[in-house]
Amino acid sequence: MRQSRTTSNRPVIGSTGPALLTPGGWLAPFDTTLAQLLPARRPEPSAAHDVLPDADRRVPLRDAVRRTPAVLAAAIAPSVLFRCRFLAQIGSRPAQPVSPDTPKAPVRAPALAEALAARAMPGDARSRARVLPHSRRCLVVRLRVRREPDTSLRDMLPHLCALPAEARESAAPYSAHTRLRPSAVSKHVPHVR
Repeated sequence: MRQSRTTSNRPVIGSTGPALLTPGGWLAPFDTTLAQLLPARRPEPSAAHDVLPDADRRVPLRDAVRRTPAVLAAAIAPSVLFRCRFLAQIGSRPAQPVSPDTPKAPVRAPALAEALAARAMPGDARSRARVLPHSRRCLVVRLRVRREPDTSLRDMLPHLCALPAEARESAAPYSAHTRLRPSAVSKHVPHVR
């Protein structure tokens, strides 16, 4: 999640919790009139088996029916707003172009990640890279290199140490923070019974 989203979501969550907890905690034990405000069951017809209830029982029913759409609208509106905000945050967005020094030559972040992953593969190693635009002038490059068990890390180390410098040069006007994670493929052979 981006830092700006985290910064905006924390106050929203932090203020929504107490805003709901305070009235709920006050209403639950102390307010006995709440049960009277809740919609009651529909009144039963009178003993004469009339279809409509008595006239004195129709007035509260009419008031409850008028109040119900307002209560529903008040409950649905924030629910729809929160759902739209949630869907906007998890939606997929196109890759943001990274503009190097050369005019009219934007480089897409996935293309830069693919080039760095291809450069990081010395010998039998497998690599995966991600380039994330972090702020206006900063890129976060995450590079994971998995070497085969018989390949020595000492042989790969000079090549891997040159990759952060290449990443910084590739993202020329941007600053690049590179996280390099070397690991080895497991030697463990799965046993089948």
